[in-house]
Amino acid sequence: MVDMRRTAPLESILERLALEATGDANDAVTFRSGGQLTLGVEIELQLIDRETLNLVPRAEEVLAQSTALTNITKEFYLSTVEINSRKCNDVHEVDRDLSVALDRLDEIGDKLGLNFSTTGCHPFARYANCIITPTPRYNELIDRNQWLTRRMTVYGMHVHIGMGSGDECIRFNNFFLHFLPHLLALSASSPFWQGEDTGLASCRPTTYEALPTAGQPYVVHSWREFCQLCNTLIACDAIQSLKDLWWDLRPSPAHGTLEIRICDGLASLAETLAVVAFVHALAHWFKDHASWLDQVPPPPRWLARENKWRAMRFGLDAKLVTHLDGSVKPLRDDVLDWCDRIEGSIAALGYEPYFATLRQILDRGNSSMRQRFVHAQTGSLHDVVRHNIAEYRARTPLWGGNTG
Repeated sequence: MVDMRRTAPLESILERLALEATGDANDAVTFRSGGQLTLGVEIELQLIDRETLNLVPRAEEVLAQSTALTNITKEFYLSTVEINSRKCNDVHEVDRDLSVALDRLDEIGDKLGLNFSTTGCHPFARYANCIITPTPRYNELIDRNQWLTRRMTVYGMHVHIGMGSGDECIRFNNFFLHFLPHLLALSASSPFWQGEDTGLASCRPTTYEALPTAGQPYVVHSWREFCQLCNTLIACDAIQSLKDLWWDLRPSPAHGTLEIRICDGLASLAETLAVVAFVHALAHWFKDHASWLDQVPPPPRWLARENKWRAMRFGLDAKLVTHLDGSVKPLRDDVLDWCDRIEGSIAALGYEPYFATLRQILDRGNSSMRQRFVHAQTGSLHDVVRHNIAEYRARTPLWGGNTG
């Protein structure tokens, strides 16, 4: 965790220009309260042919078979579908909600001859062969960002946390800026890209970071500042709406939530729930310790970028920069220290089983490590895909001989 007590928070030039340009412009963003620390989870799934083990563009067939489930939707590519949980009060409700949807999706897959995986990307699929879902919005994205958008054959897990107001959302946003490397390392599941080992624990973020409105968010300190920034981006046609802000986390005013978007898709439901429980317990702790942010404000942009890179490259083995003097700390140790700090919230929410899984991930490895272990044993990316499918089906990590 970064100790920033010896320095004032730094604003980027863009933030200052946005404030100066918009002045007292009318607020174009209305925040609709999403409740107090409610939860919503989005999971993106790969559609995989059972014979070739490659991605296959059959989302429309899946959606046609799932009309009774309103929480299964289309995504950018026809080789992807997304499951959205309903608004839940805790991770126990998310567990029940997603389990029902995934079980139904498995029945559809068996009927259509499809498998599913929820890792951050498919190990050997070629994005040039993937077919874009034909909608006006997706066509506009291709027109604006061209080849950069075409590369986005990646899969993530998003967490929505209900907020009472816009200003509350900004406070929680600035708190969670400290935890983006931790969440990325825990979820890292995209070591292979188009048949190559990238050398990264998570290559998925690289497909977004070339886009001008993706990656690290700009730091603001009030809802008014955020609205002014958004007004400027809309006025200069940088974005059409807040949906075009693909930041690692962002306010989602239409839902009344803070949306955490940094995570790779996790390989199994058990890991998904463990990371969501970590997020939710942290949020409950911060609700009762809001003054913590006064002593430890958001890290400067260079430091946040360095720590994100370390999580992308080394995953759970990363050493985080914790102070402006260059001090570092193993990421695993920082996660464990926070688990101890938020122990009261974990117990109050009944999240001990989910944190047992979280500790297993820290001890035995994330999906990226397991995939590399399978590849080292077999030399086959097809076997890696089979392993990912098996973990999705099992709803839990299949550690095998792998260990962190």
